[in-house]
Amino acid sequence: MKEIEDLRKAVSAWEPEDRAKVDAAVETALGMHEGQVRASGDPAVTHPLRVALILAELGLDSDTVVAAVLHHAADASGPVRPDLAERFGPTAALLVEETSRMAALKAKNKTLQAAETIRKMLLAMTRDIRVILVKLADKLDNMRTLRWLPDEERKRIASECLDIFAPLADRLGLSSVKDELEDLALKELNREAFDQIKAIVADKKGERAEFLARVEADIRAAAAQEGLFVEVSSRAKHFYSIYQKMRKRNKSADELYDLLGIRLLCGTENDCYALLGVVHRLWKPLEGRFKDYIAMPKANGYRSLHTTVMAYDGRLLEIQIRTYDMHRVAEFGVASHWLYKKGRSRDMVRAEDLPLVNKLKDWSGMLSSGAEFLQEIKRELLKESIFVFTPKGDVVELPAGSTPLDFAYEVHTAVGNRCVGAKADGSIVPLTYELRNTQVVEILTSNTARPNIDWLRAVKTSKAKSKIRQWLIANGQALVIDRNVVAKKKAEISETKVEVRARGEGRGEAGKPGEPVPEVRTAGPETSLPLGQTEIHPYVPRAVLSSDKAGVSVSGGRGLMIRFAGCCRPTTGDPIVGYVSRGRGIIVHRRDCKNLPFLADFKERSIEVVWETRHPGLTRRFRITAKRIPDLFGEVETAVKKIQGHLIEGKLEEDGDRLVGWFTVRMEKPEDGRRIERSVRGVPAILKVQVVDSER
Repeated sequence: MKEIEDLRKAVSAWEPEDRAKVDAAVETALGMHEGQVRASGDPAVTHPLRVALILAELGLDSDTVVAAVLHHAADASGPVRPDLAERFGPTAALLVEETSRMAALKAKNKTLQAAETIRKMLLAMTRDIRVILVKLADKLDNMRTLRWLPDEERKRIASECLDIFAPLADRLGLSSVKDELEDLALKELNREAFDQIKAIVADKKGERAEFLARVEADIRAAAAQEGLFVEVSSRAKHFYSIYQKMRKRNKSADELYDLLGIRLLCGTENDCYALLGVVHRLWKPLEGRFKDYIAMPKANGYRSLHTTVMAYDGRLLEIQIRTYDMHRVAEFGVASHWLYKKGRSRDMVRAEDLPLVNKLKDWSGMLSSGAEFLQEIKRELLKESIFVFTPKGDVVELPAGSTPLDFAYEVHTAVGNRCVGAKADGSIVPLTYELRNTQVVEILTSNTARPNIDWLRAVKTSKAKSKIRQWLIANGQALVIDRNVVAKKKAEISETKVEVRARGEGRGEAGKPGEPVPEVRTAGPETSLPLGQTEIHPYVPRAVLSSDKAGVSVSGGRGLMIRFAGCCRPTTGDPIVGYVSRGRGIIVHRRDCKNLPFLADFKERSIEVVWETRHPGLTRRFRITAKRIPDLFGEVETAVKKIQGHLIEGKLEEDGDRLVGWFTVRMEKPEDGRRIERSVRGVPAILKVQVVDSER
């Protein structure tokens, strides 16, 4: 069989015992898949053999290659065979078990199956990151053989690869896998654009070669004059990156001039910066196109200097400069820690030493379910990140679009819970401010500060949302979320004691990750959702109960958070005025509030606000039974919002190993009731939904 011969050739330089281990795995797989065929008509065993070949060509170790050969073991013959550990060793057996479990996973619909597969995959990564290397190779081979599947299935798989697996490969530093997954997905999802780009790249091949030869010669000559040895290689950008540039700049492929790249490899970090000077003396650099990933590496460990210059005839040229060690990480990412070495002398790196795995561990406790989980993954783990600094110079990675509150909760829960303001690069900024790359962020804290429900609108990360919700529920905060205003009232309960080390007047700065964090004493475990007669109910001022007015409208529609002042407690119909605070949004006071004269710069920072009329709409009350999950309230809230409903009341109680909840929902039209019910039933953790009553 060709696949067997190709695999044996790829591992031919390995030690005899490692080659024998792979041969034994192949024989085992042949027996497991005997008589099975793929959609193409090929023997089923050809797929795991090709997956193993991909990993062997990437240079992965024998345990990973063996796991790839056997990664459909549970699919083929029931549970993973217990003798695998004895035959191939405990590490290979563990990898087989984890990858087989994902391959065998079935769910009632494709979205749930994808979500659960990715959930298990990410959690398995925290035990051994090689699980995802096998899964990525599995996806790559499936993408290469898509043509045998129905059109709808092909597009679904291609979209999944573009949304999940290609970005994940990028996060792990597997650039070659990422590039090929993206190109294959583009070919499936937009064949016209793919063919156009392919033709233009092919047409300009000769012209490109002549241009690059001239560039390479000039770089070598200039480097030699400085006493620098440099290895120069050139490359054309992969098709999907060209496609992205076409969309971003609204140009066709033949109008783009920066389709070429040069890579310079050298011996030391100092040589990298010296070569950067050589390049910039040869050609003028483009402003804003220089990136120093040596000083600030990417989360996957990638380090390199990037610059774009205006070369001959006005042609743009992107240049990467890195050392040979940096290049190894750039090519293989986290896989570089498990590259095959004779004598088994490779430097094994524990999964917990990798930043991405630590982030997964921290995040996995807040995983939601189904479609929402997929969206969270795309937004937080796989899309663009920003890197900001604490005042002590430590780097914190956050999803693009994050706010100072996200930063505070990333540092520590106690810092977030005690946040009263923030500074970015020394300037006071609102808590809703969108942080930018490389800013220095300082969190101002106070022992008297408390989270409030407005913060749920301001934060982007699941961690921050989860911690805010936990605090609100644990401290009896009532929740009512509407389009125009968020109102809250603190229940009559004993106050949770939280102590925060601070400086000056009760204010402190964000602590350094990894150092002792602010001491926290809470009423319960920080990571658990308090249950048993836990209520979430709306606070509606007495004057509102018989009125159709509930919201506040801000003059100019600034989109800031709105809070009601605790000193004068305005209720519907009262004359009111807004005060733009520093970092806490707009505070609404009664116009006769005695504290107004004492507010800093009140005249300059006051703003007109008015009560807003709102129709009461219809309500429907549901009783649900569900599995215990960390954020059931959030899951139900998301399901209701999908149908443009509003969750206005909720209550959760324990019932053995289950949760029982009552939720009241406001909707616009009577027919929305059934749609909301169906949406709530779609939450994977929910076992039963009953309509208790409905009213106008």
